[in-house]
Amino acid sequence: MSASTVIPALPQPSLPVVGEAGVFPVRRIWCVGRNYLEHIREMGNDERDPPFFFAKHADMLEPDGAVIPYPPLTQDMHHEVELVVALKSGGLNIPTDKALDHVYGYAVGIDLTRRDLQLASRKMQRPWEVGKSFDHSAPCSAVVPAAKIGHPSKGKIWLSVNGTERQTGDLSELIWNVPEIIWKLSQQVELAAGDIIMTGTPAGVAAIVAGDKIECGVDGVGTLKVSIGPAAK
Repeated sequence: MSASTVIPALPQPSLPVVGEAGVFPVRRIWCVGRNYLEHIREMGNDERDPPFFFAKHADMLEPDGAVIPYPPLTQDMHHEVELVVALKSGGLNIPTDKALDHVYGYAVGIDLTRRDLQLASRKMQRPWEVGKSFDHSAPCSAVVPAAKIGHPSKGKIWLSVNGTERQTGDLSELIWNVPEIIWKLSQQVELAAGDIIMTGTPAGVAAIVAGDKIECGVDGVGTLKVSIGPAAK
């Protein structure tokens, strides 16, 4: 018999699954920083530095079609389209040749970023959470099972705002590919079923404002549409 809760039980964040009635429950959201060469260059960072990881909270997910309220404290929110990896199992120190055995499927996500706050934190050598981890900051499409599409390692990744393409790249341009990301992240933390990993963004990141309509996608995986609404009150 499970213990009762002293506050109402919290909902389980989840993503829909293409072709399935059931949903994919999300445990943690991990994000890879600086994993496309041209994005590293446009942000003025050292392209020789390896990618690193940061996190968002699972309840920051937003579904396809969502209206995202413009967040507080920022005047410079940016879009970052990413391939998302959804895990069905995990572990510590997963070798690259076994990494894809742990992947349930893939999705399209946007790492919304309060760029002004992120850059200010970086200058002060503080953590990035204030710039990266905020309410509604992780829009994500439905998950498509790898059993249906395999494990994409090439294909266009793109994002447009109000019909104008801003970001474009190819999965083949990932500095660290999906097996390498899983291998490296599993050295840092024990991965588990329900974890999702946002794998980095190509060049072309830019500001978005209330009223903007965003569409993005990854060839062979799917598309994601969201719009930016007024600030929450």
